[in-house]
Amino acid sequence: MGKIYTSMGLMSGTSLDGIDVSIIKSDGNEEYSTELDRYFEYDKELVQKLLEIRDKILNSEDLGRYFSEIKDLEREVTLFHYKAVNETIEKFNSNIDLIGFHGQTIFHDPEKKISKQLGDGKLLSQLTKKKVVYNFRQNDLENGGQGAPLAPIFHNALANKIHKKFNLDFPIFILNIGGISNITSTVSWNNLWQSEKIYAYDIGPGNCLIDEWIRKNTKKKFDKNGEIAKIGKVDKLILNQALDNFENSFVKKRLSFDTRDFSLGFVRGLNLEDGAATLTDYTVKVIITNLLNFLSKDKEKKWKILICGGGRKNKTLIEIMEKEIVKNFSIQLIDEYGVDGDYVESQAFAYIAIRSFLNLPITFPGTTGCKKPCSGGIITKNF
Repeated sequence: MGKIYTSMGLMSGTSLDGIDVSIIKSDGNEEYSTELDRYFEYDKELVQKLLEIRDKILNSEDLGRYFSEIKDLEREVTLFHYKAVNETIEKFNSNIDLIGFHGQTIFHDPEKKISKQLGDGKLLSQLTKKKVVYNFRQNDLENGGQGAPLAPIFHNALANKIHKKFNLDFPIFILNIGGISNITSTVSWNNLWQSEKIYAYDIGPGNCLIDEWIRKNTKKKFDKNGEIAKIGKVDKLILNQALDNFENSFVKKRLSFDTRDFSLGFVRGLNLEDGAATLTDYTVKVIITNLLNFLSKDKEKKWKILICGGGRKNKTLIEIMEKEIVKNFSIQLIDEYGVDGDYVESQAFAYIAIRSFLNLPITFPGTTGCKKPCSGGIITKNF
């Protein structure tokens, strides 16, 4: 066991709802423990500004076109993160060694090696008087990777901890249903650097389509517990056409997805409830189809899938998933193993920050498609 670092992770996902903050203690390898998790909701004005800028940035040229607006919003987002960090540190009576600052993604294009997150690491370091690690994706992109997903190395640490504590056999799969859904195939630490490897892919939309539909048609931010979808009727004709279109699209061939890869176009014209029901069914079917393509078809094996992320709270989505899943798969919420599924990603960036600081790899050929295991992130001490 190496030196134990106390690290804070800040994650603001594609749902644009706020910041998850976690503090962990870890050596950047097998050892880690969770110290604290907190959530800070964005105010309505900031959410609106983020939605507007994300909708404006359709290509890399738009990053230059709206440069001034982006810089102003980046400062505002960074100051909101500073407030969250400050309030959290006040409640945590121990020194923070590192802050892993993901930022708010507004554009992601692996083919052009561009991934833009709003977040000024130098400013956050100056304000907090802490070392900050940020811009985690760029080195992976420069080395032929997709720049996502980044959490798999932490998913692997999480699976090994669950394996030890609950005697759960490998393979253990972690399915994160956030704005986008991704799956990680984990392995024992003993085998990680030998014959076995971590594999991970984005496998479809998560909450992004459902959330966007709810925001556009109500004053709510999301379909709580899937209650709106539950009373709606799935339009089978529209659903099947949309699934066929996805199967034949270039998007399906990617290792990583962006929220703008998915559109509400096919449900326009449906009422609120039927649109929510059709989008929920579509989301599950895309996830399940890609899940089955990703995992072995060996009918003798028992595959254990642990679900984290906000989508696990959508009861309608989970119920549909349980009906659609094949018999040799079992799905459970990761919470059943003593892990708060809301904070897996923020804990991941606390963990990844330590690995970046130690120059350990955070992405792998089997997770992002990079040419070789890569470290990443810019480390700044601006005080």
